[in-house]
Amino acid sequence: MRGLASLFALGLMMALFHRVTAGAQLEARATLALGFLLLAAFVGGDLARRARLPRITGYLLVGFVAGPWLGLVRRDEVDALRFIGDVALAVIALAAGAELALPSLRPQLVALARLVGGAIAFPLLIVATVFLSVSPWFPLTAHQSPGDAVAVALALGALSAVSSPELTMGMLSELGARGPFARTLLAVTVFKDVVAAIVFALLLAAGKAVASPGSLHATAAAHALLGLAISLAVGALLGYGVSRYLGLVHRHTALFLVAVALVAAEVARLVQLETIIVALAAGVYLASVAPAQGERVRHELKRGWPPVYILLFVLAGAGLRLSAWAELWPWVLLLVGLRAVSLRYGLLWAGRHPSVTPALAREGWLGLVPQAGSALGLAQVARRAFPEWGVSLETFVVAMIGVHEVVGPICFRRALGRAGEITEDIADAEGSPGGAVVALRGRL
Repeated sequence: MRGLASLFALGLMMALFHRVTAGAQLEARATLALGFLLLAAFVGGDLARRARLPRITGYLLVGFVAGPWLGLVRRDEVDALRFIGDVALAVIALAAGAELALPSLRPQLVALARLVGGAIAFPLLIVATVFLSVSPWFPLTAHQSPGDAVAVALALGALSAVSSPELTMGMLSELGARGPFARTLLAVTVFKDVVAAIVFALLLAAGKAVASPGSLHATAAAHALLGLAISLAVGALLGYGVSRYLGLVHRHTALFLVAVALVAAEVARLVQLETIIVALAAGVYLASVAPAQGERVRHELKRGWPPVYILLFVLAGAGLRLSAWAELWPWVLLLVGLRAVSLRYGLLWAGRHPSVTPALAREGWLGLVPQAGSALGLAQVARRAFPEWGVSLETFVVAMIGVHEVVGPICFRRALGRAGEITEDIADAEGSPGGAVVALRGRL
């Protein structure tokens, strides 16, 4: 009750400030909104823990309630704070990449290939086939040519294959999960996102052959592929620079890493690259080429997790746009359901090979449900690729992503619990200073 009363009091105060500061400058209003969101998210995360939900779900819901639902935080204020969210995203992606040392993953190559392949091929084929078969009734393609329907179905299938490395890393940090099941899910999510982005761009380019004249701009696909390649190269170069600096200087590592995240986010914004890909590539470089520096990065970043996660996910919640629900909610639910089913059967197919453990084959699909930043970036590419009705397509896809953004952490936690890598009394463990402890029960 005390937590709910605190949220209610914060909401009343923000409602008052909302009216008083209506004519103030955007920077002042955005600063006030940021302070309110941080306080409310802290309380909301604690309430979520008590309700046996992930804290991240609490952060997202607080942001959504304060922003799109109640309007206590205006849209222009959220847009002004987006760069701060990008910096937090870069920090988390850098940490996620630093967990993936490529030499250590060599014994798992076959398993990773099976898992990534199943998690991409099944959603792509099932979602594309179903939406192509219902294209005469689907609002986005009901009045388009059959070729346009094929292009849209392929785009939706490829977008369904994308997951969320940042949400995955956030859940691993919150639950303290460091077992083989958790580490493999992180690797699958990272590699799957890169491969899915390439597949998405290639399918857009191929869709040009069947789409009606002027309905699809293949240059958007070319720009996406080029941007991905440049993002990986810039990330590797950034990782090299970080490794050289950390090899010479042994103080103020945390401050330096924040500066690196700032640089990565600003460079990505100026050159129109993907922040998450740049930071992931830098982290993977550190873990694979400079393991000593990679270990320093992991150690330093773990010390400052809570504020970074609160920033990222409360801003993500405040930025949720679910306007498509009003008219397209049955189609959004259809897409969400198809994606869940296809991920499940994709990993069951991967589990037919002995290199994939039974736990990953049965429960791994739940850990791939979350979607966030990288999927939103590809949705923007889809909007540019389809000039006539790309905005409607992006709105539809963003609604799907919003659902997965909210339910994804719950599914991920359930996957870890079923795999035996968190305890049943995780709510109590999460409330302890050390966070959750990896359970001893269960074997992969």
